[in-house]
Amino acid sequence: MAYTALYRKFRPDNYEDVKGQEHITVTLKNQLKLDRIGHAYLFCGTRGTGKTTVAKILARAVNCENPVDGNPCNECPTCKAIASNTSMNVIELDAASNNGVDDIRQIVEEVQYRPTAGKYKVYIIDEVHALSPNAFNALLKTLEEPPEYVIFILATTEAHKIPITILSRCQRYDFKHISVDVIKNRMQELCEKENLEIEEKALRYIAKCADGSLRDALSLLDQCEAFSIGEKLTYEKTLNILGAVDTDVFSNILRAVVAQDTVSVMKQLEDIVIFGRNLGQFVVDFTWYLRNMLLIKTSEGAEEIIDMSEEKMQALREEAAIIETDTIMRYIRILSELSNQIKFSSQKRVLVEIALIKLMQPAMQVDYESLKNRVANIENKLRDGILESDEKIKQLLSQMSEAGIGFGGGNSAEQSVTGGFNSTGNFSDTMEPKKLEVAVTEDIQNVIDNWYRITSNIEGHFGVGVRKNRLSIDSEQKLCILYESSIDYRQDNKPENIELLEKCIEDAIHKHVEIRLQCIGGNANYQQDFMTLETAKINFKVEEDDNDDEEEDF
Repeated sequence: MAYTALYRKFRPDNYEDVKGQEHITVTLKNQLKLDRIGHAYLFCGTRGTGKTTVAKILARAVNCENPVDGNPCNECPTCKAIASNTSMNVIELDAASNNGVDDIRQIVEEVQYRPTAGKYKVYIIDEVHALSPNAFNALLKTLEEPPEYVIFILATTEAHKIPITILSRCQRYDFKHISVDVIKNRMQELCEKENLEIEEKALRYIAKCADGSLRDALSLLDQCEAFSIGEKLTYEKTLNILGAVDTDVFSNILRAVVAQDTVSVMKQLEDIVIFGRNLGQFVVDFTWYLRNMLLIKTSEGAEEIIDMSEEKMQALREEAAIIETDTIMRYIRILSELSNQIKFSSQKRVLVEIALIKLMQPAMQVDYESLKNRVANIENKLRDGILESDEKIKQLLSQMSEAGIGFGGGNSAEQSVTGGFNSTGNFSDTMEPKKLEVAVTEDIQNVIDNWYRITSNIEGHFGVGVRKNRLSIDSEQKLCILYESSIDYRQDNKPENIELLEKCIEDAIHKHVEIRLQCIGGNANYQQDFMTLETAKINFKVEEDDNDDEEEDF
């Protein structure tokens, strides 16, 4: 008998075996028990989350001769016929390859005939978003008012491509990404049934690589198990099979990047290539490693949501302590861009090498994080007694000006960089770099530190404006929101909006802080009139509350 893949062998035949989608399976069971079955369902979600599996269970359940608590019995002739794909009552259509109007017209003609056995004719249309516009139009009327014995189940990974006229006629169910723990526990259960010996650490890594897809996890487990037939599947073997890299390698590369040791970084990348590691997976895992570091750097109790041993966690804490938050974010941005490019490149290694050099050489970029990173590097060198050339510093200041990043009033980062110049414009090794000083009141600082929480309840256009535009402080210590768009400024600069924002601040800190909106347009010299938050050495960020773990600079 031919071998059957794990994901096919253990495909659930009842709702209880469908993992991670209880919000859907419980609803469908209750509908069946109460005889409130809908005529059209839309199952949305990423691959491998159970859409087609639940559709087939529902198709059996509605036709089952002896349903049990909303589940099919899987023993009656009808259930067995549907399970073996020999039933005329359940028709499956792959819309990716049958997406024309003629394919849908055939369905429209067939629905007028009652099922030969059982209660319902069930049409399962997979990847329904691939249907042509004419095919959707042909399906529309039948989907809205089908015969009482017809049920449509549409499945898609791209719900945004489906016309609203179709969406409005269906009960929509969104399948979630399955958590790492749920996937790991399911694989552990199946390994026991198959008598497979595997380390828990290896199972967890496979579950993490599956990215929320139980089917992908079982496929990876199949691949790993084939490598070690008759032997215990270890974590190290799993890394070798999947072409992955251990976290120790990320730690070593990161430390070499921070030390700007290009030779060491290239040697370690060479080792990764020699051992046959997948460079695309390396980039993804390295980005995830930096994400964990950013969490530790910016959040209390981040250890609770990071899956890592205490030993590796300690190493991560040490690295987080020596790298600025802006620098970590710059690293993540560069690697995220690389992750998109490397998928379609035939020169993956070259792209990875260029990206690693970018990490070490912020001079190759002129964005805010890179320029700030370069300022910090120069300050560190000055503290160590290492002098930069006049030309390099002048070039940096010129690029900062072109990028619209400047400093005005008081002691500033510009002064700390240029503080070594003497009256003739040459660098003097006798001068110490000046320190940045906080130039805002404690109350305003408190508002800045809690800006996102304070403004989180402000909705609409004004809510977007107060959170996306740059903050500044004028000479009278008023907190200003600087608008580059004159259209947005005119729409938001209304007394009622400012009163609302000041009221939110009063509710938060129980003090009144004056707010001012100012339009700067494309004026790169606005620093002459406003003391920006960079001057006050405030690294102001908005921390999103969703699952993206992203931050936005103001």
